[in-house]
Amino acid sequence: MCDKKITAKKSLGQHFLNNENVIRKIIELGEISPDDNVLEIGPGPGALTAILRELPCQKLWLLEKDDVFAEKHAQYAAENKRTHMQVFHIDALTFPWKELQGEWKIMGNLPYNVASPLMWDIVSQVPKLSKAVFMIQKEVAERIRAKEGNKTYGALSAWIQSFCHVEKEFVIRPGAFTPPPKVDSEIIIFTPLPQKELPQYPEELAKLIKTTFQQRRKQLHGILQKAYPNTYSEKIWTEMQIPKETRAEMLSPKQFQRLAALLAKNN
Repeated sequence: MCDKKITAKKSLGQHFLNNENVIRKIIELGEISPDDNVLEIGPGPGALTAILRELPCQKLWLLEKDDVFAEKHAQYAAENKRTHMQVFHIDALTFPWKELQGEWKIMGNLPYNVASPLMWDIVSQVPKLSKAVFMIQKEVAERIRAKEGNKTYGALSAWIQSFCHVEKEFVIRPGAFTPPPKVDSEIIIFTPLPQKELPQYPEELAKLIKTTFQQRRKQLHGILQKAYPNTYSEKIWTEMQIPKETRAEMLSPKQFQRLAALLAKNN
């Protein structure tokens, strides 16, 4: 449980979890075993960390942007000879996710102001993601889980679902935090899709999703004519077996992947 005297920094989007029952539920969802590498994003005062560092695992890495908390955790690791525990004083948005070696379980109470770009990078860049357990704003979690045709379905939905199976666990009310946020939070789990189901052309997919959802009310053929002048062909719609008047919000993640592949091959 976090220290009531600790002051959260609004600039870092800090809200510290202080409900012990919720903390233990989150840890249990990680299903951490002695062979696991575990990475926690934004440990803060250490609500999750206090339990994680006592569990047997191969590695425990902490990414902490706050000067005070980064020093606190590093000092604990040194004083208690926790050789498997390493603290990175870094903004998680700048962490080299592609360089992680081996399989990793990633956990964290993600700051609301950076959660979306962080998850975008993690699902697509971590070479061997075993599982991710994140606490995020409920509204963002609902967008991530949304299916095509739903008004909350968007770029983040299509992108994350192209890499992971997304599962809702439970909702957390503001009273479980210090200071309490103005919105509900939700625990969400990402389980990577099998290798054969992952996007073949991730860079093309990212461009396509961002381009089309920036103009989500426009028909796809109009957007693609302008965005892909050298590779767009109306033959694409025959291969896709969908009307060219379709809008982005009606395409499933798999259809986005298929369309990205066709555009890439025409390049």
